[in-house]
Amino acid sequence: MDLVANDQAAPTGERPAEPLTRYVQRVHQRVRAFDRRHPLLWDAHFTGFWVTAALIDYAGGGWRTITHNPDTPGLLLLTLSLGLSVPLLWRRTHPAAVLLTMASFAVVNAWTGAALQAALLQLVVIYYIALRLPLRNLWWATALFLTPVVISTARYGEGDWNQQIGGQLSSVVVAALIGITVRTRQGYTEALEDRARRLEIERDQQARIAAAAERARIAREMHDIIGHNLSVITGLADGGRYAAARSPERAAQALDAIGTTSRQALGELRRLLDVLRDDETSPPAERTPQPTLTDLDQLINGVRTAGLPVHSTVEGRATLPPGRQLTVYRVIQEALTNTLKHAGPNATCEIALSYGDKGAVRVTITDTGSAGTRTPTASDGRGLPGMRERTALYGGTLEAGPRPHPEQGWRVHLHLPEEPPQ
Repeated sequence: MDLVANDQAAPTGERPAEPLTRYVQRVHQRVRAFDRRHPLLWDAHFTGFWVTAALIDYAGGGWRTITHNPDTPGLLLLTLSLGLSVPLLWRRTHPAAVLLTMASFAVVNAWTGAALQAALLQLVVIYYIALRLPLRNLWWATALFLTPVVISTARYGEGDWNQQIGGQLSSVVVAALIGITVRTRQGYTEALEDRARRLEIERDQQARIAAAAERARIAREMHDIIGHNLSVITGLADGGRYAAARSPERAAQALDAIGTTSRQALGELRRLLDVLRDDETSPPAERTPQPTLTDLDQLINGVRTAGLPVHSTVEGRATLPPGRQLTVYRVIQEALTNTLKHAGPNATCEIALSYGDKGAVRVTITDTGSAGTRTPTASDGRGLPGMRERTALYGGTLEAGPRPHPEQGWRVHLHLPEEPPQ
């Protein structure tokens, strides 16, 4: 039953690691981490083990079972034992130099006939050469390792040449292959770790880019909602103040319009903030459609109520997708808002809207107000940049500036080209 449960809990196509495997992996990772922090400690233990083994072979007389010269002086045997084992302490940092040092003692070992088994420790250094140095170094390392074998075979003539050299060459090949295998595995692991790091960095960058884009989108929406409605409210308040003394009924109408516009702005703002909330316990946010071209009449009527005469003409039939409709709506809204704020008294506004084929549209908003106080970078810096950003999404163009002399006022022209074929 436990095996069935484990199989069902594992993702499809993935085999869960066995407890022993996970334990071995954890131990291996801890040992490697400790070795990276204290490399000298591990090197000293490793070298000390083989130095001890070499000294035991020398002191215990084990070397006599295979030696060619039982009368080799003890001091020479001790020197050879240390010379063939102590250099292992630097095998990881300077493997080539260590092999050259050990090879000189190995030549003496072969020439004198001592035949100490400590000479085989050169295979450890060949493993590290294959692991850490360019593979071309294996050629001279192999030749250096086989030189004492050739000397011993030629000097003492024991055994067949092919057997002696072939056996030692096989040992070198095995040591080199182990080093190459471990090196390949380490390279593969480092490549995976590097890829994981780059993916993590890319993920963080994408998250920052997405957050910046979302902040810009929210800033545009907030600007469009708050800026336009507050401009309308300001116009209504100014008009109501002038009408209060002469026509109380007109003042009351202005106050009613201010209340309606304020409630509309608060409703849109509340819905936008509800969508941005990240609270799982809160009720789902009420989502309403974004403004479309069918809402233009309501927008224009609100501006007229605020005291700005607006005349609009429409050519063609609106067959725009929702995204393009929102862009056209927001550009007109921003242009009317700027006219309310900067055009001055007695200004009028005209909107010319022309629909083409396949989503193409042209919009021109002109007013007769004063253009001297308006610049393309006026107000808070979000209006015109926001319009241009929306326009650029569809490959369109936006022009905003004073009308050519002798005409007076401001002109905003939007052009969205035809939609590319799908």
